[in-house]
Amino acid sequence: MVNGARESLPVTSSDARVEEELAQHEAMLAVGSPAVRVAVVRDTAVSFGVAVREDVSYLVRARQEGLSTTRRSTGGTGVLHLPGDLLWAVVRPRSDPTVGRDFSRAYGRLGKGVVRGLARLGVMAQWAPAPALVDEVCTLSSRGEVLVVEDAIVGGAAQHATSRALLHHGGISWRVEPGTLDRLFALAPGGPSRRLGGLAERLSPVGPQDVARALTTALRDDLGG
Repeated sequence: MVNGARESLPVTSSDARVEEELAQHEAMLAVGSPAVRVAVVRDTAVSFGVAVREDVSYLVRARQEGLSTTRRSTGGTGVLHLPGDLLWAVVRPRSDPTVGRDFSRAYGRLGKGVVRGLARLGVMAQWAPAPALVDEVCTLSSRGEVLVVEDAIVGGAAQHATSRALLHHGGISWRVEPGTLDRLFALAPGGPSRRLGGLAERLSPVGPQDVARALTTALRDDLGG
């Protein structure tokens, strides 16, 4: 848990369940102090944004397949998380000048630590407008921005702002399972999911734990050490 004197320390976890990790993000936001957390996912799960209904078809299908479904307090729609994927989170006080009034559109500014962390591993990424292909899939929707490497979408981000602090968090795919995503979200095989990619094919023999450490260092530096 995030508490006491440890609330501002960056944490890297190599073995996290999606539901538990997202709860940690909320705990950080509740404290409201500057904080960083990065984790490697160990389960297959679907997370969904705060405005999504519990009975949407992709969540029903996920539960029928025995997958965990977890509501985020942040925006966006559905995200399929797979073992090896990464979850990262940064909390900044609202008084932090980096947050600004335009925080809901400041993906490049608030997510530059992610770009820098990947660059240290030789992966050149950038934040770009979402492709507006499938609204039910967060990284294929028309909202916000996505993390792009070459021509592949490898991640996304979302936010939850309180009167005290801003949670800016996101996920990065280690690998993709187009068949699973197409089935859960009722997409045509070989269709929109072709835009998605992962880091595994770009970083071998570097593993997801190495990525988590690089992201933790870069996000901590971006937060001001």
